[in-house]
Amino acid sequence: MIVVAIGFTVAAVSVIALLPMMKQNNVSSAYDTTLMALRNYQNLSIVQRKRYIVTFTNPGAPNPSTITIARWDYAVPVSPAPVVVDTLTLPPDVTFSTQAGYPSTAAAVPDGFGAGTVAIDFDQGMGLGSQDYVMFMPDGSSQDLLGNWNSGVLYMGRAGDLYSSRAITVFGATGRIRGWRLYLQAGVNTWVQQ
Repeated sequence: MIVVAIGFTVAAVSVIALLPMMKQNNVSSAYDTTLMALRNYQNLSIVQRKRYIVTFTNPGAPNPSTITIARWDYAVPVSPAPVVVDTLTLPPDVTFSTQAGYPSTAAAVPDGFGAGTVAIDFDQGMGLGSQDYVMFMPDGSSQDLLGNWNSGVLYMGRAGDLYSSRAITVFGATGRIRGWRLYLQAGVNTWVQQ
């Protein structure tokens, strides 16, 4: 009986000790999945000479934290409708969201995009409002549906856990994709490129 009680105690302590690490693993997995999707479909757009549209689902939508990828083929005189080729779902405790405490000045947000208040904020500087997608072109650039460069940022993390936050930026003209993580440095919340 004593051995069984000691075994249960050790198991309980182990689970409690591993729980934060498992939660952090969910955030890392979601970040890696999102970054990989952007990079892979940008590469496919170049290799296959096709347009790929990567759309991020806002937190208030029916299926939050979902990434949908559609291929949009070229045809003359009119291109057919985009075809969904993949749907990725992030772990349930990780969402595309912002949190109080994010830096908000142009010099402090990732690559100077947005103000740290909109979770999915693409089409920077176009005056069209925050777009929830990027469309990779055969030259590797990111454009919106009107042909403008589509630069922007998206944020993700676990609710109530500020330092689980990650960000990903996309530069429209070049299609460059960069990842970021929020750290507390010298008492200041700072985005650091990964």
